[in-house]
Amino acid sequence: MVNAKPDSCQILVVDDNPDAAFTLVMLLKLKGYDACSYPNGREGIEATERLRPDVVLLDLAMPEIDGYETCRTIRMQPSEKEIVVIALSGYNQPEDIRLSWESGFDAHLVKPVDLDILTQRITPHLALKRVNG
Repeated sequence: MVNAKPDSCQILVVDDNPDAAFTLVMLLKLKGYDACSYPNGREGIEATERLRPDVVLLDLAMPEIDGYETCRTIRMQPSEKEIVVIALSGYNQPEDIRLSWESGFDAHLVKPVDLDILTQRITPHLALKRVNG
């Protein structure tokens, strides 16, 4: 397990399942991250613009704006290129993963996500961000 100190890393969880979002936020906070959740893609996009988090964790299957479109919208904003965006989904078919990459995700993880694996995916991106300043 990678045990890097989060150093005020802010993580947004965007998931329309309130129980899943709450649980993940609590687990991330226990790991030392500053985490909060939003219930849909539209609010996630607005929060990303406003808060400029380090990491966005997106569910793919959401009403109105799905995770793919939410990621594409986040990636279109010039100031948001440095944000790590990770898909968290029950979708795990090759087509789902291909769509994740094409939409601009940095990683695609399957629910229920192992917190150690999630941390391992986040840590290198944050280390690189700190080096590049």
